[in-house]
Amino acid sequence: MTWNADPIIFSVGSFSLRWYSLMFVVGFMLGDLYVKKVFVKYKKDPEIVSNLTSYLIIGTIVGSRLVHCVFYDPQYYLQHPLEVLMVWQGGLASHGGYMGVIIAAALFLRKHRDIDFFWLMDVLAGPCLFVGGLIRLGNLMNSEIYGKVTDVPWAFVFENVDLFPRHPSQLYESAGYFTIAFILHSLLRYKFDQMIKGSILCVAIVLSFVFRYLIEFTKDEQSTLTDSANFNMGQLLSLAFALFGVALFFYIRKRAQVKHVSIK
Repeated sequence: MTWNADPIIFSVGSFSLRWYSLMFVVGFMLGDLYVKKVFVKYKKDPEIVSNLTSYLIIGTIVGSRLVHCVFYDPQYYLQHPLEVLMVWQGGLASHGGYMGVIIAAALFLRKHRDIDFFWLMDVLAGPCLFVGGLIRLGNLMNSEIYGKVTDVPWAFVFENVDLFPRHPSQLYESAGYFTIAFILHSLLRYKFDQMIKGSILCVAIVLSFVFRYLIEFTKDEQSTLTDSANFNMGQLLSLAFALFGVALFFYIRKRAQVKHVSIK
């Protein structure tokens, strides 16, 4: 399939609306509505969710930008430090987005100590994966983060890049994140009250990063640090996050057991 989509939806003067930006904004808007419904269901103030969303947007951008600069092209940004701030030029790493969301939620809760951190992260896990799926569609419209050259029948020829058929890895990731988001939504809707707080977060971390680790086999290396390594940077970071998710699960399980014994 030949792919030559225009990344810009329309332009007015110097302003241009890009598909990537639209996917980002729509994702957080829908996530905001979703979280508000959960807050209402559990009798928490939905009015604070918009403020939470602002924290998450900033955390996502800052976290993903810093991880991109540090792990994907540190040499360039050490030589051009001011360009770290030029987010509009591209260069956001989803692993950093995860970190940014977690840190942003923790900072938000400093003003709302009545809300449990792990409870909130369980609620946010599904919407965050949904946003990730939309952002990958934005990457597709930008003809970026594409896969390796392949001969599979569903390969895309990204004309804005070259004339080789490549894995449409953006679609692989998008479909995977939407699927995981649906699983997390189902857990939140049907099993949340019976689960240990933080369990959905752990499922989200392990599923998404094991999936990401596997998808990386179809993608070209994007980091200058691992050009000759057996694993690319996306896989190394994904492995670290997946192991963190497993360790976190055992931590929250032990924490819950200690609380149960204390109550007895």
